[in-house]
Amino acid sequence: MLLCPVCHEPLVDDERGAVCAGGHRFDRAREGYLYLLRSSKSGDSMGDPKSQARSRRDFLNCGYYAPLRDAMVELARKQVSGRAASVNGPMTLLDICCGEGYYTSAMGAVPGVDAYGFDLGKEMVRLAAKRGDATYFVANMKDIPVADGAFDMVTELFAPFNEREFARVLAPEGSLYTVVPGARHLFGLKEVLYDTPYLNDEKLPKTTELELVGTQRVSANITLQTQADIEAVFQMTPYYYRTRPADKERLANLDTLQTDIDFIIAEYRHCLL
Repeated sequence: MLLCPVCHEPLVDDERGAVCAGGHRFDRAREGYLYLLRSSKSGDSMGDPKSQARSRRDFLNCGYYAPLRDAMVELARKQVSGRAASVNGPMTLLDICCGEGYYTSAMGAVPGVDAYGFDLGKEMVRLAAKRGDATYFVANMKDIPVADGAFDMVTELFAPFNEREFARVLAPEGSLYTVVPGARHLFGLKEVLYDTPYLNDEKLPKTTELELVGTQRVSANITLQTQADIEAVFQMTPYYYRTRPADKERLANLDTLQTDIDFIIAEYRHCLL
């Protein structure tokens, strides 16, 4: 499933990690993941800082986004049950920009699923590998080190949409699921931050290599129970980087916050000829 990021030959597991026919070796970290990122930068400097990675893990572990997790798990179950009886082996799944593995490991725990997940951030992948139920690796989504058409189900939640690579790794009969914020996602947060809060546009990715075949909405109302949870979800949004300090202060003064969560899951498949 995995390819050498240097020469693109298949990687084979061995006692230390993985090696390709060209002799390029990649050691497996103590937590079990592989580092398949070609970069002169330190892995610790790529992706989100360690503090944000751990904050995100702690927030998701509280279960606030469990409705979305459960919806993704159900999609994985449907993919497994919908496979033709003649198809041998598990249903292969790739979670792109998997973060700290909250969704990946939940989908990977579904019987009949062989899950893989990767992220640019080494700390995110380290935390994900601790969750188990998937094969994790550090990589860049611009050049995903996996074989063409290797995955029956590909998922990407809130990540940039790289249609060329997504279409390449998706099996001919496979499904890609992308998740974007719904119109009212975190609207309660916006009501605190902004004098005139706005709805999200629910803009889905445009692609010529894949076709949209359906969408579903997942929504709920939640109450963030601590200031740490409020700050954690704020850091997970693009608002965190473009909100004025004075407006951030309004949020910092809250101990709890009630808000909607709202997600759109869109399914794409290869275009029919």
